Amino acid sequence: MALEIERKFLVNGQPWQGLIGQRLQQGYLNRDKARTMRVRIAGDTAWLTIKGASQGAVRNEFEYPIPVADAHTLLTLCDGPLIDKTRYRIPHANLVWEVDVFHGDNAGLVVAEVELADEHQAIALPDWVGAEVTHDVRYFNSALAQHAYKYW
Repeated sequence: MALEIERKFLVNGQPWQGLIGQRLQQGYLNRDKARTMRVRIAGDTAWLTIKGASQGAVRNEFEYPIPVADAHTLLTLCDGPLIDKTRYRIPHANLVWEVDVFHGDNAGLVVAEVELADEHQAIALPDWVGAEVTHDVRYFNSALAQHAYKYW
């Protein structure tokens, strides 16, 4: 079974300045509290991802590559608006932080995620990391597709 162990934080400043990011578009075929099913396109690659309910910072995650043409069709079947963001990868203290800068109705929101090997793994926080929002469901991408940041 595949597990995602991830912590999420708000971002202070603009640590991605000068870096090259990757534009992502994603939508949700299902956003149940117990599971989500997402389709994501990043350039010339696409994935179908199924995630279980979060237990702390841990949840089941299954991700499968799919043809980009299929992903474009699946995006038309998604429930609610699509998520549009640019992702930047920033190495820090032997970990890679993924900083997501949101666009559209979620513009102004910037979050950083770090994937861990263990839920209790100690991490050194970069100086640009702000408040932790790991357990705040409003910051889940699936929630942002239903209730965009600009409406908070």
